[in-house]
Amino acid sequence: MLDKEFKFFLDNQMDLVIKYPNKYLMIIGDKIIGVYNNHMKAYEEGKKKYGLGKFLIQHCLPGELSTTHTFHSQIVI
Repeated sequence: MLDKEFKFFLDNQMDLVIKYPNKYLMIIGDKIIGVYNNHMKAYEEGKKKYGLGKFLIQHCLPGELSTTHTFHSQIVI
C-alpha cells in the first residue's frame, strides 16, 4: 500500500529536497500532485480530492530525517 509512492520519493529524494525543501509533498503513483507548507493542509486537501488511502504525504527532508521516526514509551518491561 503506497509502496510505489514511497519508492518514487526515495528514488528522487535528492532532487526533490533541492526543489521543495521542508515542504510536504502529496504523491500519487510517480507524480507529485501537491506541495504544502504543513501536513494538515496536505491531509485535508488529499482527503477531500482523492479519499483516504489514495495518496502519500511525505515531508521533504534530506537523508533519513523524513523517513525515520522514533517513538518513546513510558512502559518498562
